[in-house]
Amino acid sequence: MDNKLVAKHIIPGEVWLDTDGTLIQAHGGGVLFHEGLYYWYGENKNGISRNARVDVIGVSCYSSSDLHTWKNEGIVLPAVTNDLEHDLNPRMVLERPKVIYNDTTRKFVMWMHIDSADYSYARAGVAISDSPVGPFEYIGSFRPNEQMSRDMTLFKDTDGKAYHIFSSEGNSTLCITLLSDDYLSPTTQYTRNFINNYREAPALFKHEGKYYIITSGCTGWSPNEAEYAVAENIMGPWKVIGNPCFGTDAETTFHSQGTYVLPIKGKSGAYIFMADRWKREDLKDSRYIWLPLQIKNNTIEIKWLNQWDLSYFNY
Repeated sequence: MDNKLVAKHIIPGEVWLDTDGTLIQAHGGGVLFHEGLYYWYGENKNGISRNARVDVIGVSCYSSSDLHTWKNEGIVLPAVTNDLEHDLNPRMVLERPKVIYNDTTRKFVMWMHIDSADYSYARAGVAISDSPVGPFEYIGSFRPNEQMSRDMTLFKDTDGKAYHIFSSEGNSTLCITLLSDDYLSPTTQYTRNFINNYREAPALFKHEGKYYIITSGCTGWSPNEAEYAVAENIMGPWKVIGNPCFGTDAETTFHSQGTYVLPIKGKSGAYIFMADRWKREDLKDSRYIWLPLQIKNNTIEIKWLNQWDLSYFNY
């Protein structure tokens, strides 16, 4: 195994292997920190790319204590191959899975974008597990409050309330919906944000009492300029600030599209901006772009680094 690839650093855009020496498959993903370990969930695209898509394989999970050495925990929510009408049938679309932990029910709850091959379904799917490494039991899918739901993320606030953030209305609007106490369904409390601005790939986090959201434009697999906004209340109103990226290739988010912002446990003000560098002709080889995110004077800064580690945040 090439020690450069199972690295002691985070090397954006390079081939990332797990501890077995296998290509990591966790695209469009998010990370959960639980009892001393990070759990990275994402789309397994280890198949043949046809017409810029791969048949659904399932949601992969990897665990790590240091964010650069990842153990493959397997496919924790697999495709359902024996039922053509099932949401998880290979002919369907499963994207951007995210997992949060419910302290009251002690369940791990996964939400994801579920769609048909022509993207007309536009639904949110939910699964649940007793363990961060699954198996997850698929519950079903729906349109939250009858709203179309495509690119999405989850956010668990410091008060334990959780929110589903998703592109809606033909991707022209971003909805933010308060979830039920068990995190398994939407409440009727939601807001429509960035109306007619066509934003997708939401990544939301909280810093010093303020909420920040990073989104991308809607250009399919092609990268574009990221944009971020800030709010005093997660439901809005949101104030658009601009591009969080600086330097060469900032106008294409360093040739990637965001998926999640990860707070580093035990390091105040330290975050990782997680993104995917999509290869539409070979999606299984899409690369991961992880970069340090800092907030200075209420302004987000994301700059390119060829390689880095968590000592970057020792300030």
